[in-house]
Amino acid sequence: MFDSFLDQLHDGIQNRGGQQIAIPDGLDHCESAKSGGVIHSWLWSVPGFRRWRVTRLDAGDSLQVLNSVAYPDHSFDHPLMGVDLLWFGARQKLVAVLDFQPLVQDPDYLERHFKGLRALHDQFPDLNGEETMRSFDPNQYFSPWLLFCRGGADQATGSLPQAFKAFLEAYWGMHDHAAEASALPESDVKRLQEDYDVYSAERDPAHGLFTSHFGKDWSDRFLHEFLFPASQSE
Repeated sequence: MFDSFLDQLHDGIQNRGGQQIAIPDGLDHCESAKSGGVIHSWLWSVPGFRRWRVTRLDAGDSLQVLNSVAYPDHSFDHPLMGVDLLWFGARQKLVAVLDFQPLVQDPDYLERHFKGLRALHDQFPDLNGEETMRSFDPNQYFSPWLLFCRGGADQATGSLPQAFKAFLEAYWGMHDHAAEASALPESDVKRLQEDYDVYSAERDPAHGLFTSHFGKDWSDRFLHEFLFPASQSE
């Protein structure tokens, strides 16, 4: 379901000079003896970003997942890029979250960095559902203009491919054309990115999903060593 999305994402990263870097041993790939699902992950070093991770889970008609988070260099106070796409084929159910994840909710910060995402929010009404996400506080590390959908095949094959392409273009554009220098000190950006990992590791609903496919030991390592490494010190 999401292979073309993965290709778009990786092509964009490589076109920007991205280089793959090592993932903690045993976490780049895992196969589920229980479900037959296979998970692959990639870690990239990209100019302007200190860390960009990508994960693809293929469990056939049961579940398809594409997840990615980009962490800008600490010298930029840009929002993180968050992608979380899930397709439950047997039930024809889509869950999609695409967001520029803000470090702070300050109005000036949102005005500086979110013009592109705000335009997409208006452009894709199928993906601007107001339903609150169940595991997270929408007012912390999520923007008012996130693209969010609990839908079906119409969204998965209709609006989502167009929105995904436009979303990546908007995020690259925000990163390339930021008109002002960072308003937040590097030390604050570092702390806020670390706080994001801690916050997300405590609430990430995918941990239970990964545990059901790949077991608790592997999934605990995956959560703390790969998905949200700054949470390890907590």
